[in-house]
Amino acid sequence: MEINKQCVVALTWTLKDTLGEVLDELADPVEFLVGGDDLFVAIEDALQGHAAGALVNLHLEPEQAFGDFDDQLVFLEARKLFPPEIEEGMGFEGSALPAGCNPAAPKDALYTVTELYPDHVVLDGNHPLAGIALRLSLTVAAVREASQEEIGSGTAGTGFFKVHAQAPGSRNLH
Repeated sequence: MEINKQCVVALTWTLKDTLGEVLDELADPVEFLVGGDDLFVAIEDALQGHAAGALVNLHLEPEQAFGDFDDQLVFLEARKLFPPEIEEGMGFEGSALPAGCNPAAPKDALYTVTELYPDHVVLDGNHPLAGIALRLSLTVAAVREASQEEIGSGTAGTGFFKVHAQAPGSRNLH
């Protein structure tokens, strides 16, 4: 079966930046709904017409993937507002930020603690891959027809490349 709209494709991949550094690897196949919300449009377009066993290499500019970096999604907050055990890399949902944080911080964004200072915490609402051009090497492990349930829900249930409308330019990769 060839990949077309409204089918499920099982993929493995290697994701690299433009310098060739591996950013993510998926060795075991994971299923995605083509024509739903699971994959970026550029990935779906590149997969069209391919069948199991195909190797597809593509280059994604930031606007085709996780968007451009938005400095309006970076906030400097008082460290005393956060738990003492806060560490770099911890994540917070915008709706769960401590009281006293900047009210301009979008509530529908996910924030990562990127830096800690004695009196301040830097929160970044950008996806970690925002602003980065990517090279993606995909291997098609299998292709099958999508079920009515998958089509109705818009997903095969994995959501690795699921795009969430959070803040301008933000997107999610597992």
